Order: sequence, then structure tokens, then C-alpha cells
Amino acid sequence: MKRNPFFWLVGITGLVLDQITKYWVVKSFANLGDTFPLWPEVFHFTYVINTGAAFSFFSGGAGWLRWLSLGVSLGLMGLAWWGGKMNLLEQLGYGFILAGASGNGIDRFLFGYVVDFLDFRLIHFPVFNLADLCINIGILFLIIASFSPQYSRKS
Repeated sequence: MKRNPFFWLVGITGLVLDQITKYWVVKSFANLGDTFPLWPEVFHFTYVINTGAAFSFFSGGAGWLRWLSLGVSLGLMGLAWWGGKMNLLEQLGYGFILAGASGNGIDRFLFGYVVDFLDFRLIHFPVFNLADLCINIGILFLIIASFSPQYSRKS
């Protein structure tokens, strides 16, 4: 864990925050579809469940998605544990992806769905959660790392 500390820090922190926010939504909203406008017609908290992937893609695919989440999570942990030292952007990128994959994976194994609640209505975007956000932030960090010469891997 000493080799890639930011990977573990981001991965564990993101997972905990994802699970806490989903728990809060389930306990705070009485029914599916209930919504609380933070900025009316722009941004709401809306309680929905998703049996698919991020942003409701592959709806109904929770069966195989749970195994994909598990495989990605274990693969990333193996990379951080047994692989070489990653640069900072890689640690952040892979750590965010771990947080998202494991957060949604836990839900798929326990419940067969994930709880989504972040609802950007201004642009009619699918409702999503912190795990989905973490995966996208992680991908962004990895894209930046791939185009940053100072962060490129040295052979």
C-alpha cells in the first residue's frame, strides 16, 4: 500500500462516500421517484434504482455487471498491490475507478441494482450516483495522464 498510497486513499474514500450517500437517499426518501429540488428544474436529488450500468446503459444487466465490477475492482487492486509505482495521475485515475466499480458492484451483489440520485434536469441527463461520477473522474485523470509528458511512464 505504501507504493501507491493515493490509489488506496481515493479508492477507499470514494467507496465510503458513495455508500453513505446511497444509504442517505434510501433512508431519506419514502418512495422511488421522490425528488428534492436543490435548484428547481436544474438540479434535484431524485431516488431511482438502476439495474444497468452508469447512466442507465444496459438496463437489466445487473447479473453480468456485478461480475464485471468485481473483476475490475480486483484487477485494479492487484495492479496497485503487485504492479510498479504509478505516477500521481495514474493513482488518482485508477483509485477513482476502483471507488466507482466497487461501490456499484457492492450494490449489484447485495440488491441487484444501484441507487441513483443525482438528477441534472436542465440538460435531461440520466440520473446517476457518486460511483458513476468517480468512474468518469478516473477516466478523465487517465486521459490527462496519457497526454502529459511529465507523467508518462519511463521504461
